Amino acid sequence: MKGEEFLFINFLKKGTISRKEFIRRATLLGISLPTVASFLAACAKEPTPRPVTPEMEAKLLEPRHDSGISIEETLLKRRSVRDYTGEPLTLQEVSQLLWAAQGITDPRGLRTAPSAGATYPLETYVVVGDVENLAEGVYRYHLPKHELVKVLDGDLRTELAAAALGQNWVREGAINIVFTAIYERTTRRYGDRGIRYVHMELGHVGQNVHLQAVALGLGTVVIGAFRDDQVKEILNLPQDEQPL
Repeated sequence: MKGEEFLFINFLKKGTISRKEFIRRATLLGISLPTVASFLAACAKEPTPRPVTPEMEAKLLEPRHDSGISIEETLLKRRSVRDYTGEPLTLQEVSQLLWAAQGITDPRGLRTAPSAGATYPLETYVVVGDVENLAEGVYRYHLPKHELVKVLDGDLRTELAAAALGQNWVREGAINIVFTAIYERTTRRYGDRGIRYVHMELGHVGQNVHLQAVALGLGTVVIGAFRDDQVKEILNLPQDEQPL
């Protein structure tokens, strides 16, 4: 990208020049109209970053690294569960599930699930409806600090269930964990084959959650049927993140 193009794009984002003036100046520089159009579209779609305040952060409890159940027993008992008791989850249980999914287990930043080339394309969100001492809303799991950062207010389980083709258990579960992928993190190294690697990683992560749920005495199920665009809109996901 030319320096002038970068400068004008930033002017446009900050509102210091109009779209019409941007197009005029870009044309004078000899920038093609298709390029100008793509830049304008990118600016229009780019979400405004939401500043993080202390009130938006929820520190999770330290995860346990042992339990009274063996890995063999969790494998034996793992099932897809769609009927729930209606009891709230505890912060300790949420903490444990998220750590099992994507927790950091090594000073080098390595995690509980393998990732091709340690590119880690997945992001983790929690749609909270009924957790003790945690307000309803949508939270992003911030791995380095093992904490939740609130990105949206309110209980969105009903909206999420509608996007999941009316699957009631999405609404009835205390939480929904939503994984998204930023494919470019992996495909820039591995090309199109990186897409396969992203999906393999999601499988590892999903099984981790299932087995941890068994160890905690919780029921869980994987949801594969949903309208991508609706989930993306409900969670207000950035353009480069795709719900999985």
